[in-house]
Amino acid sequence: MNQKLIARAGLSRKDLPEDPVDLFARWYAEAEQREQAFPEAMALATVGSDGKPSVRMVLLRGFDKIGFRFFTNYDSRKSRELAENSSAALVFYWHVSGRQVRLEGEIEKLPAAASDAYFASRPRGSQLGAWASAQSRLIENRSDLENAYERFDSEFEIKEIPRPSNWGGYQLIPQVFEFWQSRENRMHDRFAYHRTSEKNWKIERLAP
Repeated sequence: MNQKLIARAGLSRKDLPEDPVDLFARWYAEAEQREQAFPEAMALATVGSDGKPSVRMVLLRGFDKIGFRFFTNYDSRKSRELAENSSAALVFYWHVSGRQVRLEGEIEKLPAAASDAYFASRPRGSQLGAWASAQSRLIENRSDLENAYERFDSEFEIKEIPRPSNWGGYQLIPQVFEFWQSRENRMHDRFAYHRTSEKNWKIERLAP
């Protein structure tokens, strides 16, 4: 498929569903077909009590009309900042399609049962990594990390690996979506959705 034509395809108001999650689902499905790797990668921005922003890449692990889900260590920097300020933002960028999607909203923890179910679906190595890594904490050297991995590998050699109590899921409940479609001469199409009630959204076109 011609990648230049994909990138320059326009976006008009008549193309937009009333619910932004429906448009996201369509774009995400197309990204899964077109992008070379990791269409689920998203930048997560948080701000702690010090007012200083931080951002990192995480992986989308499911979404619906309620929220957009990801999983992490609850002792990590992102989790500490979310405990101080639950407002956060996500950004998806799909190069081949020439598209970005921005989301802003509030983040809440997922129920323990949802975190248990997702953890059980992870590869064994990833499960062990969740036990071995004190995410975001200082370590002396890599051998400390590898030794911790080996220790838990031996401990759970013949056991089912349980979810660590300090590891689990979050979901962002969006209040704002922005859909960005690249066009020639940087005359991009941008549309923002702002939540006005539980099921209703206001749609506005933005200048590029």
